[in-house]
Parts: sequence; structure tokens; C-alpha cells
Amino acid sequence: MKLNDLSPVEGSRKNKKRVGRGPGSGHGKTSCKGHKGQKARSGASIGPAFEGGQMPLHRRLPKRGFTNHFKKVYDIINICDLSRCEAGVLLDQDKLKELGLYKGAKNGIKLLGNGDLTHAVEIKVNMASKEAIKKIEAAGGKIEFIRP
Repeated sequence: MKLNDLSPVEGSRKNKKRVGRGPGSGHGKTSCKGHKGQKARSGASIGPAFEGGQMPLHRRLPKRGFTNHFKKVYDIINICDLSRCEAGVLLDQDKLKELGLYKGAKNGIKLLGNGDLTHAVEIKVNMASKEAIKKIEAAGGKIEFIRP
């Protein structure tokens, strides 16, 4: 077998349908679009939600709930996550980002009290739960609150 003997498998390659090239082509006159109607017009495109003028499903279904656009979104860090860092290190937003604990949420960081802390840490966060504050102080650490 040589490179010049290679050819595509029979039936795998089809010629493009050339429309609007006269009646002898079989695709002339209306160019395979039929007579009249929205789909026969130039530039016609009907969206996937269009149901022929019937009220679309997304408008028939009842709307529920409410989205508060002023909601504050915090990145959550648990006490058990702080056991990864060394004792006596100041943990601010930059250091927490470096450790991979803080992604950079819109409104800052909230510390929650899930887990145990074995060594003292000094941390700067925007918010903290009462349980988290208790555990940080019990371990001999310090917590400082910053404004977002």
C-alpha cells in the first residue's frame, strides 16, 4: 500500500448540497425550503423555546422565590483548616490565599468553629462565629476583625 492508494471509506464523504442553482439541480426554485412560511424567508431563525405562537413553557410555569442581589457572600474557613499552618504566624487574606484556604470572595472571610485547634494562631478575618472565637482564644491565639 502506498500513500497515493489511500482514499476515504465509501460513503464517508458527501458533496455539499448546492441549492438555488436552477431546476436541473433538483434543489432549484425554492432551494429546498418549500413554499412560503417563516422558515422559507431569508434570515429566518426560530429560537429553541419558540412553540409556534403558543405561550412558551418557561412562561407558563409559576415563578417562585427571590434572589437578593445585595446578599453578602463570604468565603468560609473552619478552625480545622487552620491546623495546616505553623504556630505564631499572622494569617491575613494574602497568607490564607497562599495556603489555598481563601479564594477571594466579594465580601471577605468568615471563620467557623468546626474542628479543633492545637496551636495558637493570629488571624485577621471579616466575621467569625462565637464558637470559633472561643476556640482561637482557648488555644492562646488572637483574632482581629477587618472591614471588607
